Amino acid sequence: MRFLMPEKKFELIDLSPFAAHSGGAGERRLRDNSALRSIAEDAITDARTDSEIAREFISHGELGPKSMANTQKELFRFLTWCREEAGKTLRQLNVADLNAYKEFIKSPPPDWVSATKWPRSDPRYRPFSGPLSDASRRQAMIAVKGLFAYATQTGYLRRDPAALVKHVKTVGASRITRYLTQDALALAIDTVSTREAPTPAAIRRRERDRFLLTAYIHTGARLNEIVSANMGAFYNEGNGRWWLDVMGKGDKPRRLPVPPDMLAAFRQYRAAFGLLPHTVRTDDTPLVLSSRGAALVRITDEAASDALKAIFAAAAITADGLGDADMAATLRQASAHWLRHSMLTNHANNGVQLKTLQETAGHASIATTAAYLHKTDNERHDEILASAGGGKE
Repeated sequence: MRFLMPEKKFELIDLSPFAAHSGGAGERRLRDNSALRSIAEDAITDARTDSEIAREFISHGELGPKSMANTQKELFRFLTWCREEAGKTLRQLNVADLNAYKEFIKSPPPDWVSATKWPRSDPRYRPFSGPLSDASRRQAMIAVKGLFAYATQTGYLRRDPAALVKHVKTVGASRITRYLTQDALALAIDTVSTREAPTPAAIRRRERDRFLLTAYIHTGARLNEIVSANMGAFYNEGNGRWWLDVMGKGDKPRRLPVPPDMLAAFRQYRAAFGLLPHTVRTDDTPLVLSSRGAALVRITDEAASDALKAIFAAAAITADGLGDADMAATLRQASAHWLRHSMLTNHANNGVQLKTLQETAGHASIATTAAYLHKTDNERHDEILASAGGGKE
């Protein structure tokens, strides 16, 4: 008689954050601080299950919205693996188990994988869309290690086996290669500026997209940093210098210099929407507006990304028509984040100090910014070819 193995079950694990006013897994017991110091074994959490301590970890205030969503995804995968593969709770896991999980996500079995991203409520849902890269595995294990550290610190666990698990090693790229040249950027701007716009809505869309492209080219901001800003974030301080305030990673505010052509694109964009050229600091109108309808509604990150990709695709067609197949191929691959790379790369190679670019980009480490400096590579390439009598084509 043939026995069928039970099918893996990927039932939803509730990892939604606790409400800000909630005490967590239950109403917090009031404890005297001196008692806490004298009774080290007394847990400072009311969590009684692995999912509850995970929800508490996600809710404890150290994570921004995007980090919270990523952590939820990673901990859902991990807790599902604990249940389906290891058959253990957090308290039962050891170092070998955690190293096994680190290997598991490197190449998940087929029944854990689906190329289609089904909703978690759909029975066809699978936790992975394929093997994770080393960088993704590193982030996954950072979430797991963070959960164990928090669970140990709050007394939910007596020991932290994850502290003995080494981080996934990643090979960092020595330099950034996904960027557009000044010629490619100029072609993209010309493409959107000359786009036919037979209706008011088409005019609004064209001017919005031109402003978007110009803003990302000049500021090097991340996609969400501009999309989530308001009109009042555009301002000057009476000295002729214009700025754009954005909120960066980890809710860190940053202000970005606004050059004249970006300011001109901003004013033309506002005019297309029937707005005055100038705004005030208190204006909470979304900075990036939908071109549909009369209401001033913010577009999504995805819509902004799609708008930029459409510009790149149209510019690629033009590049093909000009006989520049290399530029066309690069434009077809480009995305919103390439504009960030492009701004930093072009300024680094034009002599802007790395410290200045680090502050503008919001990089925690100047080593990250240094990856954009290609000038030495270019000079080395030219010197070798010149010595060989080749020269540049």
